[in-house]
Amino acid sequence: MTTVTSLTDHVKQARQAMDKAVEAVKREFATVRTGKATTSLLDLVRVEAYGSEVPLNQVANVAAPEPKLLTIQPWDKSLLKAIEKALLTSDLGLTPSNDGVIIRIPIPPLTEERRRELVKVVHKFAEECRVAIRHARTEAIGRIKKTEHVSEDEKKHAEKDVQKVHDDHLKLVDGAVKAKEAEIMEV
Repeated sequence: MTTVTSLTDHVKQARQAMDKAVEAVKREFATVRTGKATTSLLDLVRVEAYGSEVPLNQVANVAAPEPKLLTIQPWDKSLLKAIEKALLTSDLGLTPSNDGVIIRIPIPPLTEERRRELVKVVHKFAEECRVAIRHARTEAIGRIKKTEHVSEDEKKHAEKDVQKVHDDHLKLVDGAVKAKEAEIMEV
């Protein structure tokens, strides 16, 4: 049996779920390549090291010393080949050069076609986020409707609150998409 305080809890839970979805999509956007070098570009690269796959940033120092260059300096030099292999097999389309001490990755300018593909990837991530936000709204409204010992007016008010939170989060996603799209299309 739920009470009046749980109506605000339902709204709060929905907000938290939607916040998580927006944060997740922003992390995804950070991994999408633009024309500029950014260390977050390599966040999803996993390296075969010490018998398991680990994130690149756990076995090496990743830096962006110049706008068009990334450098990777492994803490253990024996991992240079494994890091290079992980970069080549990733779908980032980057070509690393290994000098025996450090790996340099020049960031080539994006072609118009590749920019459009990346924009599609961003839109796919955004749609997944929108689905998660809608799901959080549906779940919250379902819980609100099942709440007992609460007037219909209070339920309707809580549903409107959830809808407003939903709409605000969709606007956040749309803003993030526009910003990332502009960043990708920037020549």
